[in-house]
Amino acid sequence: MKWSEQAWAAAAAVYDKILEHPFVNSLADGTLSCERFSYYIAQDAVYLENYSAVLAHIASRLTARSDVEAFLGFAVDGIAVERSLHEAFMSEFAVGEMPASQTCLLYSSVLKSQSYRPVEVEAAAVLPCFWIYQSVGRAITERNDKGDRNPYYRWIETYSDPAFEAATRRAIDICDALAVAASPDVRKEMTDVFVLCSKMEWLFWNSAWELEKWKI
Repeated sequence: MKWSEQAWAAAAAVYDKILEHPFVNSLADGTLSCERFSYYIAQDAVYLENYSAVLAHIASRLTARSDVEAFLGFAVDGIAVERSLHEAFMSEFAVGEMPASQTCLLYSSVLKSQSYRPVEVEAAAVLPCFWIYQSVGRAITERNDKGDRNPYYRWIETYSDPAFEAATRRAIDICDALAVAASPDVRKEMTDVFVLCSKMEWLFWNSAWELEKWKI
């Protein structure tokens, strides 16, 4: 098995929980409240700023020129598409800026902390944000019977787009290549952080569903 196949199998139960989450189900059928979606978009915008910095940091640590170019592309081109989507929704739903939620801060901190680990581990940490989003986007597309009448159709379309699927596939392939050359201990770290960050993805959607607020 490729490392990516092992990692996905290790996180399969988490992914199933994501697909069962009421936020994802409501997004798919178009019944998600504007309040919850606005919260999600505002927090995702905060998260994206940190995520793009982590992608660029990974690029600076890679050695293969094609891999460096790929991660720089993820940090610049891919992020630009998502930022444009965020800005459109923030304007349409009149979403203001928000401070990072507890979950957003936690997830961002987990990603940033991987800069002290081998680059293989840092790359594996960002992979769930690619792979799970692309998989969820595809799953929602298959369940969305409202088409462009779904108020969140543009979000669904972005993450089920062939271009995003190609970027996801490229990120997976790079991680697989890094895993081949890694020691068994590093490969285990890669899998462990992939599962951890998959759980962070569930927490992120759950925080939007619960409209998470700081207690103090």
